Amino acid sequence: MSKSFTPGLKVLKKYIILKDRILPVRGKVITEINSVVSSDDIVASTNIPGNVKMINIANKLNIEPSYLKQCMLVEVGDNVTENQVIAQSKGLFGLFKIEIKSPVIGEITQISEITGQIVISEPPDPIEIDAYIPGKINKVYKQEGVQIRSAGTYIQGIIGIGGEKKGQLKVVSNSSGPIKLEDISSDYKNCIIVMESFLEYEIYQKAKEVGVSGIIAGGFNYESLSEILGYPLGVAITGTETGLTIIITEGFGNVKMSQKTYDLLLDNKDKYISINGSTQIRAGVLRPEIFIHDDLNQDELIKYNQEDLVIDINSKVRIIREPYFGKLGKIISLPHELQKMKSGTLTRVAEILFDDGSSEIIPRTNLEVILSD
Repeated sequence: MSKSFTPGLKVLKKYIILKDRILPVRGKVITEINSVVSSDDIVASTNIPGNVKMINIANKLNIEPSYLKQCMLVEVGDNVTENQVIAQSKGLFGLFKIEIKSPVIGEITQISEITGQIVISEPPDPIEIDAYIPGKINKVYKQEGVQIRSAGTYIQGIIGIGGEKKGQLKVVSNSSGPIKLEDISSDYKNCIIVMESFLEYEIYQKAKEVGVSGIIAGGFNYESLSEILGYPLGVAITGTETGLTIIITEGFGNVKMSQKTYDLLLDNKDKYISINGSTQIRAGVLRPEIFIHDDLNQDELIKYNQEDLVIDINSKVRIIREPYFGKLGKIISLPHELQKMKSGTLTRVAEILFDDGSSEIIPRTNLEVILSD
């Protein structure tokens, strides 16, 4: 039988991660190979060219383009401020002069006596890329960025919004029941909070209000996520949203975080961690992630490769489509024959034994292997 590969969901304690940190345009790498960096260290920088403003001075002064330079009060290479007079007509007997002011701060980069136009380039926007995770510089991409090698706990979620955030990991719980609004206080400002339970929209709002950087939770309502985004969640990439970052580890609905994931996070409370909510919906190309650095010996590390994503007997899996979306189990049989589903489609299937003791026949395309140490 041919091998079946699935998307892999990682929930790992001793994982080697290689993270590329690449500039949007060519610039300067400011660290060296084998250098040790912290998550906040800047590893590369560049400047994004500013906007360009074109002004037809000849038209505004009602002159021929060939007379342009005679009316200019600035030259190519001069820096100008907003509302600074940059050109002036000769007027009539020295009177009734027309003045042209710069609409922006910038540099005069062109004065054309052919078109009568000048070009003002606004100041460039500096861009700095930090390491995001602590580790060692494994590769240097000249003028582009670096690759960082690190190790520790690595957890992928199902869905997320918001980009990269770093902060101290705090676990929020309520011994008497579900988390309440009063459990979210200003003590969690700039922190990343974990809640084992379902994330209520009101809790999200309170966390945002007190300045929480990120939330990691088991489940969330689809409608609430759409309300935060301002549009229904589709197939696009998330991660560019402003505000706090959310990572949902199990899926939509009132579901708790898996015990394995929660225990890993609980073991690392109060550590400084890195998260990223960026997600490629459905395609599985990009998943939200949580990374917690740990100093591990080389022989403690676990390496995974493509073969680890092969569906096999006893593989731990999660269902990624309805009606069993989010349920966990293990494969107990892999029938060789194609089976006809309710939709009429013939497909390869697997028999899954769920954690609650029930079993179902599920199309293999609806499964993802959970890589867990």
